Amino acid sequence: MNARKSMALAVAALFSAAMALPAAADAEGGKTRTHSVHRSKGADGAVDAARTGRKGNTSTVDRSKGADGLTDKVVTGPNGKTATTDRYRGSDGLVDKKVTGAKGGVSTVDRSRGSDGLVDKTVTGPKGGVGAVDRSRNADGTVDKTVTTTRP
Repeated sequence: MNARKSMALAVAALFSAAMALPAAADAEGGKTRTHSVHRSKGADGAVDAARTGRKGNTSTVDRSKGADGLTDKVVTGPNGKTATTDRYRGSDGLVDKKVTGAKGGVSTVDRSRGSDGLVDKTVTGPKGGVGAVDRSRNADGTVDKTVTTTRP
């Protein structure tokens, strides 16, 4: 009987120690992680940012105003690779976009105005997939949207 009580006390002590361990780790800062975003205005008036992740890795976002007044962006990741976003006005006057990813893949967004005056969009992905958004106006003035995607 005495051995049984000793075993029960040992199990209870082990259980209470295991339950108190995470609380002690939190008190020491063991599980507390933060992330932050520090924004600043660049010389060209665009908002730049420095992001610090939960593990301490830092990435930067450098925005710049192009000659056409549109904002371009360069994101530099913690490993030094960059991803760029270049916005420009197409021949129809709408804003189109070209995104070059950190691994070199290129995506494009081409906006166009349909005959009904609504903006349609065609997105080409880095692997060649195409997505199209076609908006149309109904007789009662509401807008319908049809999305078509084609995988590479």
